[in-house]
This record gives sequence, C-alpha cells and structure tokens, in this order.
Amino acid sequence: MNPLTLFSSVLLGVIQGVTEFLPVSSSGHLAIAEHLLNVSGASSVPPFFDVLLHLGTLFAVFAAYWEDIRDMILEFFYGVSDLVHRTTPSRVPPARRMILLIIAGTLPLFAVLPIKDTIESLGDNMYFVAFALLATGCLLFASDRVRRGRKTEKSATMLDALLVGVGQAVATCPGISRSGTTITAGCFVGFDRKFAVRYSFLMSIPAILGANILSLKDALEGDILWAEVPVYLVGVVVSAVVGYACIRLIKLVADKGKFGFFAYYCWLAGIVTLALIFTQK
Repeated sequence: MNPLTLFSSVLLGVIQGVTEFLPVSSSGHLAIAEHLLNVSGASSVPPFFDVLLHLGTLFAVFAAYWEDIRDMILEFFYGVSDLVHRTTPSRVPPARRMILLIIAGTLPLFAVLPIKDTIESLGDNMYFVAFALLATGCLLFASDRVRRGRKTEKSATMLDALLVGVGQAVATCPGISRSGTTITAGCFVGFDRKFAVRYSFLMSIPAILGANILSLKDALEGDILWAEVPVYLVGVVVSAVVGYACIRLIKLVADKGKFGFFAYYCWLAGIVTLALIFTQK
C-alpha cells in the first residue's frame, strides 16, 4: 500500500466533510474519486483512516447539536431513574421523545447488516453509482415541492421515525445521499423542515458509530502504519471543520426549501460519471 500523502489526506477529508452532510452522497463521491478520477491514494484508502474520517464528521454533529445531545444524555438517565422508581412524567419530555424517535429510526439499519458486504460492493459498479446520484437528485427536487409540515419531536410518531429510518437504510447504497434521503423522507411524513434536518443529523450518530464499530475490527486487523497517523489526523480535522460548516449551510437551505440546487448538482454528477465511464472504455 502506497503511503497516504498530506494532500490526499486533506482532499479526502474535504470530500468526506462536504458529502457526508450535503445531500450529495459521500460514498458515491469517494467511489468516483477512487475508481474514475484516480486520486492519488484514494484507490487504496487505509481502512483505519476511513474509520477516522467518519469519526471526524461525527465530531461535527456533536459540535453543531451539542445542546440537543446534552439534553438527551441527561434525559436518558432521568428515564432510567423513572423506570427504577416506577414513576412516569405526566408529559414525556421532548428530549426523551427524541431518544425514542432516534431508536425507531435506527431499527431499519439492522435489516441491512446481513447484506452489508453486497451493498458496499456496489461502490465498484460505477453505473450503479451514477444512476443512484440521479435518483438522489429526483428525491431532492421532490422535497422542495412537498407541503411544509409541522411535526416536531413533540408530535412525530414512531411510525414517522420508522419510515425515515427506512430511507436511511436505503441510503446505505453508494450514491444515495443519507442526509438527502432522510431529510426528504422527513418532509414527506410531515416534519417541520428545521426538525427534519435536526432529526436527520442526530439520527446519524448511532448510524456512524455503528458503521465504525463494524469497520474498526477489520481496520485494526490490517496493517496500520502508525507513522502515518499524524497525516490521518490532518484529514480528520479537515473533515470535522468542513462537516460543521456544511451542517450550518444545510440548516439555512432546508428552511428556505432550496434543495433544488443540490438536485441539479446530483443530476450533473450522475451525468458526468456516466460520461467518464464511457470515455475511459
């Protein structure tokens, strides 16, 4: 395996940070960078570095939604205390309902586990990635035209969360945007747009953690070049900073119902990918 250069580390960190949260598919863009653009070092991204990149974007979520995360952590312990003392609050606190909604939204991911390797292998099929990007564009285009909903964590149902979770499970396919699919699904089930964005990103926490736990074992079993870890950390910092900026951007875009720009971008990316496939034959 060739050593990962500082340039490649920064570039892959930018790609991860931008595409993890902007609704344009991180897995699809990394696959394109690796298989079609021949980015130096991208075709053989060290598994350990890949895990660290995703942790970088997880740091971005924690930074952007720390107050919500803090409230959910506190409410988790309050909930445990209620169970121990067999007490029930007259009204379930919003943070506790959010925990339950995130759990419901995460459940569909377990259906993906038996076919995880098959889904990941789709990233080698550039035709699939291209058409998946085109499909993501259609979803984003439709989301702008959905009637504005009003549901928040106070009124959303477990079925709503489960349906959004199905969208997240589908988005494990390379080229399908996780954030784009879950935010769009949230809009379709009647979520308030700001809440759809917040729920999508908070729901990414167990998804990213789970994916990293599954990947960490394989990454640690491989050959980790500890001398390259400082280079890895540069990419992690870049992915975290860029990811945080992209979360802030999505908050603004979603509230104004302006996902159309990203729809056009995904369509363009899909068409360009198809063109690259044909020109490299």
